[in-house]
Amino acid sequence: MAKKNLDEDLLSGGSINAGSEKKAKKSSSKGTKNAGVKIPVKTKKIIQSVVCIVIVLALLVTYVATGAVRKGFIASLSLPAQTLTGMTVSNGENKIRIKVSTYNFYFASTYNNMQSQKQTYEQYGLDLGQFGLDVDFNEKLSKQTYTDSETNEEMTWEKHMHDLVLESIESTYTFYLAAVAANNGEEPEITDEQKEEINSTLSQYRETAEKYGYTLSGYLVRAMGKGVTESVFRRETTRQYIASNYKTQLGEDLAEKEYTAEDINKYKDENLDALQSVDIKIFECDNADQAKEFADKLAADGSNFADLCVEYSTADFDKKAYAEDTYSTIVGATKSSLQSRGFAIGTADAHEHEEGEEHSDDEELTYSGLDWLFSTDRAAGDIYNYSTSVVYVISPVSLSDRNTINVRHILIAPELDEDVTDVKQATDAQWNAAYDKAREILDSWDGTEDGFAQLAKDNSSDGSASTGGLYSDVVTGQMVNPFSNWCFDSSRQTGDTGIVRTEYGYHIMYFAGANDQTIWQYTAQQALASEDTTSATEQLEEEYTLKEHWFGSRYFEKDVDISN
Repeated sequence: MAKKNLDEDLLSGGSINAGSEKKAKKSSSKGTKNAGVKIPVKTKKIIQSVVCIVIVLALLVTYVATGAVRKGFIASLSLPAQTLTGMTVSNGENKIRIKVSTYNFYFASTYNNMQSQKQTYEQYGLDLGQFGLDVDFNEKLSKQTYTDSETNEEMTWEKHMHDLVLESIESTYTFYLAAVAANNGEEPEITDEQKEEINSTLSQYRETAEKYGYTLSGYLVRAMGKGVTESVFRRETTRQYIASNYKTQLGEDLAEKEYTAEDINKYKDENLDALQSVDIKIFECDNADQAKEFADKLAADGSNFADLCVEYSTADFDKKAYAEDTYSTIVGATKSSLQSRGFAIGTADAHEHEEGEEHSDDEELTYSGLDWLFSTDRAAGDIYNYSTSVVYVISPVSLSDRNTINVRHILIAPELDEDVTDVKQATDAQWNAAYDKAREILDSWDGTEDGFAQLAKDNSSDGSASTGGLYSDVVTGQMVNPFSNWCFDSSRQTGDTGIVRTEYGYHIMYFAGANDQTIWQYTAQQALASEDTTSATEQLEEEYTLKEHWFGSRYFEKDVDISN
């Protein structure tokens, strides 16, 4: 599994940007003070449009080591699985025959991935039925029923899992074939990093296989099914990377497409409500009674907002952080940013369903908190208490003329004790040491942007270190508050530097400059690119179809997870 980067944590969410996966990364909702575990209301598809590099790759080691592998697999290479065609994916011009072993590989991926998801959801005490995960992996899939929440169709879990596998294979091979066709019929190369990921994973598997007396291929067959040898594993993961790379590149190419002013303005007119923003101070109390008390004590000019944040904070870090206005201030907050960051004011109003009726993604919900905040009746100085949220309006709703910006930074996180994982629990001495280090690094800077970039590569603990700490086309509400507020200070000039403290450490900042596009124009362009990417993706998916072969399908391992 790829290591989670701290740059993902810095992103506070809220942009309605879409477009390529690279661009979409900016609108992650991870890392905000108020963001909890984000799990969708309903999971339509367990397997995404392109399976991102087969299951959780490291899971197989755990499963074999603990004896929790799918039971009943015969540890043989199985000639039929390696030679028989199980299905064909084609668009009329490009065609590929897919062996039974590939199906077994994807079935194991789907099965193990679903097991992992179920375990995660169980840890949070969620209703598994609501997420389509109410399956018992200790019973035969063919003996359990699944009801599709959209069509209300009832089927066995064996059939449901089979449908998911075919869907995943069809999607992956659609983009794989498109990638080959775009590369003059030759299979494109994957990146060196991706090759290393495959080699590293197989090396890990080989060590475990030898520990339990297997060859590597025998181990993979044991864990993933007949015919899934080392060469099959390598081939399928490589093709998944190729498919994923092509799909990502498709989105990135469209994200760079230039749209006319007419296109941008038309999008604005049709989506004005989503593009408008407010500047606010906001605090999330522990309960509604505290929030009411907070609002009642709040001065008309908001001058004691920071003091009240300190008073109503419980954690030591928060008490110190909220002493600065920048920690509770959000510039350019959109409706979607407040929703994605988990503020109570961004939650839907309470509503009920008829008995047996489930929430649907297209259900129209009301948001009275957001309606109040984004009303044209609002004025600077308005105060509002909604559930546990307290809001003070700095600037009422408008279509902001702020431009996107580029910024570099170097993250210096406090060095924690071995038994401490949360930076917010660092001691004063550890925070002071981090600041001293940040100050020393900034003092050593040669005054050039290239010099700052090199310092970021050499010193930053953030995932952006490899690119010299650069974030491009940053929008308001994207980064955690202190970081964002420094960037969008009205006095900010190209070349400005500073040191900003957040819940991740000290950030040595370098303002690389503002861009030509306003935030709403950039957001509109990214949304249009996203729409075009979706259209291009859907067109490809319509062109390619999967045909299952009757004879080969007799050898699919669909319900062999139970040995009795």
